[in-house]
Amino acid sequence: MKPTEVQFIPLLMVAGMFLLFIISGLGSKMRQASDYGFSGSYSGRVGSGAAIASNWMSAASIMGLAGLFYTKGYYAMAFVIGWTGGYVLLLVLMATQLRRFGKFTAPDFVGFRYESGTARMLVAIISIMISTIYCVAQFRGVALLVSWLFGLAYREALLIGVALLVTFVVLSGTLGVIRNQRLQYFVLITAFILPLMYINKKLGYFWVLPQFGYGKAIVTLQEQFGFFWSEPFASISLFKWLALCFTLMFGTAGLPHVLSRFYLAPSMRDARWGVVWGLFFISLIYWSAPAYGVLARLFDARAGNTFKVPDPATADLVTLTTATQAGLPVWMLGLLVAGGMAAAFYAAGGLLQSGAAAFAYDVYPRLINKNASDSDKVHVAKGVFLVLALIVLLFSLNQAGMIAEIAAVAFALAGNTIFPTFLLGIWWSRTNSSGVLAGILTGLLITASSPLFGNIFPFIKTIFPLTSSAFIGAPIVIVVMITVSLLTKPPSDEIVEFLIRDVHDSGGK
Repeated sequence: MKPTEVQFIPLLMVAGMFLLFIISGLGSKMRQASDYGFSGSYSGRVGSGAAIASNWMSAASIMGLAGLFYTKGYYAMAFVIGWTGGYVLLLVLMATQLRRFGKFTAPDFVGFRYESGTARMLVAIISIMISTIYCVAQFRGVALLVSWLFGLAYREALLIGVALLVTFVVLSGTLGVIRNQRLQYFVLITAFILPLMYINKKLGYFWVLPQFGYGKAIVTLQEQFGFFWSEPFASISLFKWLALCFTLMFGTAGLPHVLSRFYLAPSMRDARWGVVWGLFFISLIYWSAPAYGVLARLFDARAGNTFKVPDPATADLVTLTTATQAGLPVWMLGLLVAGGMAAAFYAAGGLLQSGAAAFAYDVYPRLINKNASDSDKVHVAKGVFLVLALIVLLFSLNQAGMIAEIAAVAFALAGNTIFPTFLLGIWWSRTNSSGVLAGILTGLLITASSPLFGNIFPFIKTIFPLTSSAFIGAPIVIVVMITVSLLTKPPSDEIVEFLIRDVHDSGGK
C-alpha cells in the first residue's frame, strides 16, 4: 500500500513530533564525551525501564513484528518469546552483576575482565558489525515510511530518509538522554496502541484493552474463512522455530547497546527493577503487534484475499494497511507513521552512535592515535557516525527480506559472540583471554557459515541458519571458551579475587 501523492496531514504530524523531540533534545544537550556513548546517566528504576524500552522500540518491533504475524502467524511468536526471554536472561544472569564491574561499554567490560586489548578491540569491531546490520533494518523501515508519505520509489525514499535522519541527529544532539527517551516511549506507545483501540471499537470488539479483544477475529477467520492463523509450526519446523527463538534470546542478552544500560544502575536492586520495568513497557508492544496481524488478515478475508502472501514491503507496512482498511481518520494514520518514524530514527541513530563510539573509544586510540584526547574521540565519533550511515545506506539499497528477519541476523551475531563472552566472564572465573578470543572467532565463523559454506555443504544451512545460528552455535562457543581456557594460562589472581569479592558476593552492592 503506497499512495501516489504527498500525505500532507500525516507529514505535518511527523514534522510536529520530531520538532518536539528536537526541542527536548536541545533542552538537555550536554557537550561531553557522554553524549557519544562513553558514559551516561541514570534517573531511577522507571526511567531506566523506559530507556530500555525506548532503545528497544525499533522499526523491527513497531513495524516488522506486526508484519511477521501477518504473513506467518504463529512463527512470529518465536520473536516475541525470544526477545522477552532475552531480558529474562539478563535479569537472572547479568543485570545485577554487570553494574558491579563499573564499566560503560561492552569493549570496556571485555578489556577489563579478560585483561586483553586484543579481545577488547575484537568486541569493539563486533559491536560495530552488530550496529551496522541492525541499522539496515531501521533504514528499511525509514525508507518504507518516507515512500508512503511522499509517494516515492523505495530508493528515492531511502536517500531522503537517511538525509532526514542525519539532520535530525545533528539538530537534536545526544540520543541517550533519559528525559528524551521517556518522552519518546510515551509518544511511541500512544501512536501504536491508540489506533488499535479505534479499530477494535469499529469492529465491535473489546477495545479498552485491545490486546485482549482481537481473539474474536481469530475465531472468525477459522469459522468463516477456514484460515487457521494461530496453528503452531504451520510454516516452520519445530527445530527451526526453537533455533530462532533461542538465537533471539541469546542475542538480546548480548546486544551491546542493551547491556550498557545496566552499567549505570547505582545498585543491584535498581539494575534488577530497571529490567522488570523495561519488560513491562516492551510487553505493551508485544501484546499489540499480533492484533494488527490478525486484523489485517480479517480485512483481507473479507475482501476475498484470505490466503494471499504479500511482498515484504507490504507486510512491513501492515499496521498502516490495517488502519486504512478500517477507515481510520487521516490524523490517526499520521500518528502511526509518526510513531514508526520515531522508532526507526531513534533506533538507527542510537545504533550508529553506539558503533561510532566503539570505533572512537576502542579502536581509534589503540590503533591510530594512542594519545587521543576526549575531544579527539568526540570528533572521530562524529565522522565515523556519517561513514557508518553511508555504509548502512549502501547495504539498504537491496530490498530483500523483512525488517524483523534482517534484524535477526544481528541477534545471531551477538548471541554467538558477546553473550557467551559476558556469561562466562561473569560466572566462571577461570575463563581467560585465550579462551575468549578462540570462542569469539568461532562465533564469527558460525554466524557466517551459512552464506559462506551453505551451498557447498547444505547441512550447514540446516544446523546454522543465518538468522538462527546461536541455538547450536552459542553452546559450541561456550565449550570452545572453556576448553581453550583450561588448556592455557589462567587469568590473574587480581581478576579472580575481584570476581569472588565484588561480583559473586551476594552482599547487597
